[in-house]
Amino acid sequence: MKDVTAIILGGGRGSRLYPLTLERSKPAVSFAGKYRLIDVPISNCINSGVKKIFILTQFLSASLHRHIMQTYAFDVFTDGFVDILAAEQTPDKSDWFQGTSDAVRATLNHTMYYDSDQIVILSGDHLYRMDYSELVGFHRENKADITIGVYPVKRKETSELGLLRAGADGQVTEFVEKPTDPEVVEKFRADPALFEARGVDMGDDCYLASMGIYVFEPHVLRELLEDESMTDFGKEVIPGSIGKQRVMAFPFNDYWRDIGTIEAFFEANLDLTSCDPEFNLYQGSWPFHTRTRSLPPSRIVESEIIDSLVVEGSTITGAKITNSIVGIRARVDRGSVLKDVILMGSDFYEGEQKLGKDARQAGDAPMLGVGKNCYLERCIVDKGARIGDNVTIKAHPEVEDYTGERRWIRDGITIIPKGTIIESGTEL
Repeated sequence: MKDVTAIILGGGRGSRLYPLTLERSKPAVSFAGKYRLIDVPISNCINSGVKKIFILTQFLSASLHRHIMQTYAFDVFTDGFVDILAAEQTPDKSDWFQGTSDAVRATLNHTMYYDSDQIVILSGDHLYRMDYSELVGFHRENKADITIGVYPVKRKETSELGLLRAGADGQVTEFVEKPTDPEVVEKFRADPALFEARGVDMGDDCYLASMGIYVFEPHVLRELLEDESMTDFGKEVIPGSIGKQRVMAFPFNDYWRDIGTIEAFFEANLDLTSCDPEFNLYQGSWPFHTRTRSLPPSRIVESEIIDSLVVEGSTITGAKITNSIVGIRARVDRGSVLKDVILMGSDFYEGEQKLGKDARQAGDAPMLGVGKNCYLERCIVDKGARIGDNVTIKAHPEVEDYTGERRWIRDGITIIPKGTIIESGTEL
């Protein structure tokens, strides 16, 4: 794996995750109270032995760049690196990246500077644990030009994913991106034999979805990207290569989630608080890396904590917290109740940063975190929010889509944007 190069796509606008992506790119969004989404593919690379990692970024990338630079520094005894490649102007090109394959095309002179046996291309916003050495081994054994990681999904999930058809040998014969026509979808019902070879019973109502994970032979990738009209892997490059290149499907049957929507993001986070979560963070042999912070232990005083995660540096006093995530440096004061809440915490402690332009004067704003006697239910509170005393933020299952100055609602989930100030006594 030392001669495999990884390219991680740093994400586009991430509009389906608004307002969490109003000030940051999708891979920079907090996960499980302490990680960023970008930590997942980078950690999978490091644990798999892939040490040459490029990350392509474009939109709202400052937060992502800062996190990567503060987290991933290899020592002088390895030839590995994590390198950020932002969109750049050149004498031949002055446009932004136009899509996933256009981003890879525009940076080929950097990513192919090192000789590679294979190039692995990854998304920066999915949640899963994968040993890429198994993926690359499958690619090599089958003498493939392109290998696509595939995952079995149900009919209701197909409209948001790329679907493909493959035989029992794994060779891909057809690919379609995010189909909505029922007749087209039906054509892509999966052949159970592909997963039966791995000892997995897929059932009848299953379809093969692309995971956004690709392995390319370097010369094949370069040839495919010569056509500058092809700007996206799922829409153009992969469909156009079938029948011309040997394209194989690598069946993956462990946990995988596309958490690109508020509902998916919310459910994937809160599942971590259950007794037996589908995605297990507690595997010492396969750690997820993130920025190391010298923070004190969390302080929990006279409180009741049920089925929740509490991240380091937090202070909880006289509160009741159920099925929730209390993020880094978070504060929950006396008498407050949190139920089904993702409280992302803060990048600073109180007093370490000046208040933003939203505060009229320093004395007018509540402290960072959640004040006294608050009730929060089924909501996401982004970093740096200041919630005063006696504030109520309720679930709104009847509301599908609402955008306001101090709150957004998506799929019945209330979101308090980053740095928002909620005055005492407010009911949302």
